[in-house]
Amino acid sequence: MSSFIQSLKKFPRLFWISNIIELFERWGWYAFYNGFIAIYLTSPRETGALGFSNVEKGTIMGTASMILYFLPVITGAVADRVGYKKVLITSFITYVISFFMLSRFETFGSIFAAFILLAVAGALFKPLISGTVARVTDRETASLGFGIFYMVINIGGFIGPFVASLLYKNNWDSVFYMSIAAMTLNLLLTIFFYREPAITESGKSFIKNIGIAFRNIGITLTDWRFLLFLLIIGVFWTAYNQLYYSFPVFLESWVNLDGMSLFLGLKPGTITTVTISSLASFFIILFQLIISSITARFRPLNSIMTGIFILAFGLGMMFANLNPWIIVLGVLVFSIGEMASSPKIQEYLGGIAPSDRKALYMGTAFLPIALGHVGAGWISGRPFEVRADKLFLLKKAVEEKGFDIPDISGSFTQTDYFNRAQELFGMDSHQLTRYLWDTYNPSRVWILFTAIAIAASVMLYLYDRLILKGREAAGNNRSAAGSQQ
Repeated sequence: MSSFIQSLKKFPRLFWISNIIELFERWGWYAFYNGFIAIYLTSPRETGALGFSNVEKGTIMGTASMILYFLPVITGAVADRVGYKKVLITSFITYVISFFMLSRFETFGSIFAAFILLAVAGALFKPLISGTVARVTDRETASLGFGIFYMVINIGGFIGPFVASLLYKNNWDSVFYMSIAAMTLNLLLTIFFYREPAITESGKSFIKNIGIAFRNIGITLTDWRFLLFLLIIGVFWTAYNQLYYSFPVFLESWVNLDGMSLFLGLKPGTITTVTISSLASFFIILFQLIISSITARFRPLNSIMTGIFILAFGLGMMFANLNPWIIVLGVLVFSIGEMASSPKIQEYLGGIAPSDRKALYMGTAFLPIALGHVGAGWISGRPFEVRADKLFLLKKAVEEKGFDIPDISGSFTQTDYFNRAQELFGMDSHQLTRYLWDTYNPSRVWILFTAIAIAASVMLYLYDRLILKGREAAGNNRSAAGSQQ
């Protein structure tokens, strides 16, 4: 214990300031992103939300998130030239403006623009704190330093949405205000306490640095084997991101969580969709070290494949039933799959990269994540809507029964539509939900999501066997990989 404390004392003050900033940035971001935003975009306007379709939701989230993960190639180059502190300040000011805009705008075009601006703010921030941690640690302290850093990410990723789950049922804007407060606090921390880490001057303008970055990406993408690997991992991220894109909408529409609240001695409405979504980060906090210790014994490819299969099984449990306890178990299984696969992807990537270009290849790791968000946005749009959107299926049932209900417009709201349907069907809301569930089987959407995840795992296996011919890495890494089996 004393040696651990001594190790902690080796970290400079900037390391701890940076981790506090990361904690509140993740708090503010995931309070908004992990469950809340998908519900806010698609819930009825009469509740104070936006009432967008799943197609519109998928377009907004997919496009903005793609930008969030693609732009750091530019923002990192800019920060290296103008300084981390200036870019951090710009990022937090942009965050505050973006969240305020999102809390006030209502039309698709304005929300889309605000979300793009928010993605730019995130892209400005994303490479900087990890870059700071890298600059203030050395070979002796880097492993522990990044371990603390990733733990902080998950703590913020859990606390933010958990607190949001207690707020949004009473006032949608309260979540935006919490995110604004977190980013404002970070702005103050950056201004008064953050100090510029040592930066190695490249002697080139940041425009040239950006050009070099894009040129390097082009070099890696001319390696068709590596490009194929990135595309396969993009398929994995397409399935994984349904945790943010489709799961909150599905849970909010179909599953009654009041029974779970009452069972735990809580008031109905205490446990919400966002509460359940936040459990993914909570499980990672609890079990990541255990899962990492287990997967360390296996080849990265085997760990990735196994993790994706486990994640696919978790997706099935999350979407295939109405039992909230099984759904929570599904989130746990999903999280175990993520913990087994996601950290190993970069390790595997480093293994297949040529020995003289590892840094160059590792720099493109964000590309499949960006691709996965594009795919997730599309899959969670029309494909999800026709299979599992409650309003879409209700309209289908009304048409098949020959009932006449006005379209939703003006003063006739989505709530009015559901109430009128209940009258015509002679059912209360729970009975109507059950009727739609039994008649149209929206749970079958699990087949789509699970199939995508399994396809990624199978393609990765075929890639290794047919393209790499079982070689985890070139040269010196081959024997090490074999000893891990």
